[in-house]
Amino acid sequence: MLNSAIIMGRLTADPELRTTQSGLSVSTFTVAVERNYSGKDSERKTDFIRCVAWRQQAEFLTKYFGKGQMIAVQGTIQVRNYEDRNGIKREQTEIIVDNISFCGSKAESDAPARSSAPAQPAEPRIDVTADDPADYPDDDDLPF
Repeated sequence: MLNSAIIMGRLTADPELRTTQSGLSVSTFTVAVERNYSGKDSERKTDFIRCVAWRQQAEFLTKYFGKGQMIAVQGTIQVRNYEDRNGIKREQTEIIVDNISFCGSKAESDAPARSSAPAQPAEPRIDVTADDPADYPDDDDLPF
């Protein structure tokens, strides 16, 4: 069996970092991905794909990416069932992020506080209570 998704598009909003009750970092974000189209008169269609980054990926994403920035996401597709506040059963399809990559030039970034750096490889999926901040490079050590 194979469950793998790779998308490239633009972030629809600045990613926000949250923390679960058990102390894990998580960020949910949406990527606008244009569909292929044919013909000169065809209108472009855009899909808005929800993604979830955990732990160091979530922290990396919120530190270096901003609204409108081009991003590539690789991960697995997950379908989640839940009940909303009104008791209605809902289904959510999302990509659980394994890797994040920059796709645009530094000049394309609209967020001057954010900067481009190579994406960190995904950690194996294990349950931990907190990530070690010492694993992250200092801003002075970044190659740009």
